[in-house]
Formats: sequence, structure tokens, C-alpha cells
Amino acid sequence: MRAVAGGADTHTSVGHLLDDIGRWSPVTTPSGPFQLVPVRIERDLALLSGWMNDPAVAAFWELAGPPGTTVAHLRAQLDGDGRSVPCLGVLAGVPMSYWEIYRADLDPVARYYPARPHDTGLHLLIGAVTDRGRGLGTALLRATADAVLDHHPRCTRVIAEPDLRNTPSVAAFLGAGFRYADEIDLPGKRAALMIRDRAFRARL
Repeated sequence: MRAVAGGADTHTSVGHLLDDIGRWSPVTTPSGPFQLVPVRIERDLALLSGWMNDPAVAAFWELAGPPGTTVAHLRAQLDGDGRSVPCLGVLAGVPMSYWEIYRADLDPVARYYPARPHDTGLHLLIGAVTDRGRGLGTALLRATADAVLDHHPRCTRVIAEPDLRNTPSVAAFLGAGFRYADEIDLPGKRAALMIRDRAFRARL
């Protein structure tokens, strides 16, 4: 679920185009309070680099290697204009996942599907093996999609583009109320286009 591309042309405050994620309130989940905390490289690099070097993660994120590989990926977002914000997912006080919340309509992914203004995308990496395969990803995807819709009122759709080979990821998005809208060819992967519509939120 790696970003198609990060980066931007000018620098503004992190999260400016996403209504300041760092100020979003925690949300309640069945496993405890959950909050997105914007990444700080000096604080989070060791944890994130370790996750990226997990073979199950590396197969889809393709960021295995020395810490500098992770730094370069993060810098492309942090030094940009806020269209993609890398975050730690903190559950009950414990950092346990990595997220990228991004403006899909401003990202290169918009070239590959009929994007709408303020479409907002999600990428998710569950860090610990013990947190995978037990429905936690589904619960957090639902909570995070709801948070995007609550805090970004101009957004009518939350989208994702997991690799088609990553069937647990696709299943997690389906369980979180996303619909399987299409299959799209992105640089380096064939992806499932998953969409969660604001208009249908109350029914999901």
C-alpha cells in the first residue's frame, strides 16, 4: 500500500491540505483510543525502518534496506506541501502502525482513476506480526476513514489502492466499508481501487 509518489513543489505546514491531521482528536475503537500522530524522523525512524525490513511488509512497500531508505521516503512527504502526511497510528498509547493520509486528487494516482476534488487516500502498514490477521486493520481503517470524513468536510470519498496480490489488505478495506470499484494499473503494481463514499457512510 505504498504511496505512488510523494513530494511537492513548495513547503507549507504539514497537513495544511488535509485540515491539520496533527490536531485531530483520538477516536474510539474496540481495542482502545486510536490517534494519528504525524511522523517525526528523529523520534520514529528506528521503529519505522524496522517495520519496513519485515519481509511481509517489504514485499509490498519495497522500502527494505538501511534507515536512509526510510528517511528518503519520509522526506519526500515531510518536505512537501502537505498533500501526503506520514503518521504513526497510536493505539491505547502504543505506536503500532504506519499510515499515509494523502490528497488523492493531487497525487499522481489521480491519473489512473476518475478522481474528484478532495478525494483523500489511505495507506496502512500494521507493524507487529501479532497485530495482523485478527481484524484489527479493518477496525482501524473504518475508524480512520470516519476521522477523515469528520475532519475534512470537503472530502466526499476516501480511497485506497492496495496491491491486488495483497488479499488480506483488500479484505480489510472491504470489511471497513470500502467498495471494490475497479482494478487499475499503477507504476509497479496492479491495484484494487477501493472507495468509501460519504453518502453511504450511515449504511456501512
